[in-house]
Amino acid sequence: MPIKVLLREKNELRIRFIGESHTSLQLFRQRCNDHKSVDYANYFPGHPDLDEPELYLRTKGNTSAEKLLKDLCSGLAKDFSSTTI
Repeated sequence: MPIKVLLREKNELRIRFIGESHTSLQLFRQRCNDHKSVDYANYFPGHPDLDEPELYLRTKGNTSAEKLLKDLCSGLAKDFSSTTI
């Protein structure tokens, strides 16, 4: 999944997901908001024909937004790799 970083600061991260749907971003948003170190997380779909969706994440205290998202991605990968159908 290609992404474009729009804003990267210690406690804030805004990224654009290329070619992804609301389903993926809703999963990221929910997992972020469930984390105790997250102050705010949401995604913005934009125009369906013109814009790629964006995820915004702001963390509390000294928690790095970038590291938190990387850890979240690792956790999601483990969840999906261990799921059997």
